[in-house]
Amino acid sequence: MTATSAMFKLGPLGAEPEFSETRQLIQQTVHRYAREVLRPVGIKLDRMTPEEVIAPGSPYWAARQKFLELGFTVDSLLELEPAERAKTMCILFEELGWGDAGLAVTLGAGLLAALLSVSFGNTFCRSVASDEKLGCWAITEPDHGSDALDPSGAIFNPQGTYGRPNCVATIRGDEVIINGQKSAWVSNGTVADVCILYCAADSGSGVDTKRGAVIIVPMDAKGITRGKPLDKVGQRALNQGEIFFENVTLSKEHILAGPDQYLDAVYAVHAFANAVMGAVFTGTARAAYELAHAYAHERKQGGLPIIRHQSVAARLFHMFRKVEAARALTQRVVHYNFTAAVPSLHAAMTAKVTATQTALEVASDALQIFGGNGLTREYPIEKIWRDARASLVEDGCNEILAIKGGYALVDQDLL
Repeated sequence: MTATSAMFKLGPLGAEPEFSETRQLIQQTVHRYAREVLRPVGIKLDRMTPEEVIAPGSPYWAARQKFLELGFTVDSLLELEPAERAKTMCILFEELGWGDAGLAVTLGAGLLAALLSVSFGNTFCRSVASDEKLGCWAITEPDHGSDALDPSGAIFNPQGTYGRPNCVATIRGDEVIINGQKSAWVSNGTVADVCILYCAADSGSGVDTKRGAVIIVPMDAKGITRGKPLDKVGQRALNQGEIFFENVTLSKEHILAGPDQYLDAVYAVHAFANAVMGAVFTGTARAAYELAHAYAHERKQGGLPIIRHQSVAARLFHMFRKVEAARALTQRVVHYNFTAAVPSLHAAMTAKVTATQTALEVASDALQIFGGNGLTREYPIEKIWRDARASLVEDGCNEILAIKGGYALVDQDLL
């Protein structure tokens, strides 16, 4: 067979060098879980109310338990040497995103409290945020959305002010006292066991949003209440909801990063979260492409499978190249950030923005290939399109990331 006589089939993750035996096993294991558990469960949860999604006996809890049984713990991932960890994380989250975007995000957010505790070398916080406990990341507030990811104020208009924070941690002696509210967009907010809370801090000289605190909060602490789960157009399997703090008093041991470390802590979690989003939504884009590719071979118009029509073949080609580009960029960024002395936040932003935009474009093109069928719930593509649309807003809306990332490109030596 010559290269011109037939199409060579690429590997499970596209134009990749052949996997090592270990990577192949990881990919096959997670893909099986994504195919047999995440995708069918995600479709069921999509058609349930937000209250039903998180109720006892919901398929959500069984899916989460099966993920824990796969053994991808924070410690096991961090034990890998950095380059291998980068590759493993990309494989893991791309396959999860291929299965279901919302469930992939809930699993990723669930790890953040444990991951940051280990990264900061805090054994006490790590004991609070154990692997079996579902975590949530609380940073956005009712009056402060994506700007909460910019405590340095790089994106602010000169005439703008941050305004009063909605949540403040008061640090006094050996205690930290939390009052206020986090927004309805806290992933896993109404069901989490532990929270990694990013908020403004008052350590004796007034509230300072640029010198906040990161606190590992057990969600059964006295004074915590939760809002109702959010009803959304997409990623309906991802529980999100408000958290309220009323004189929640914890020992100072729960502080993962104090005011002097706050900017670094925001940078660290944002760089990691954006990179993971790149992998997740590369997987979502790939799922849309693969469904459209298969449908184009099955569906006939004019007596031929529609892939024989030039416009369909050309559309599929552009979908394929976008998925390949998103994967390559994400893997490059994650490898760099896991191996460099200091990770690059604006590089992570490129992965997030590129992959999420790709997911929306590819899902939209896939829906067009499905035609009228794509608009019905009988086919999964309309759900993937809705899930992808939500990704342009979460973890920092793409417009804000572009502004912040653009300012990061300023070279002071050239000014």
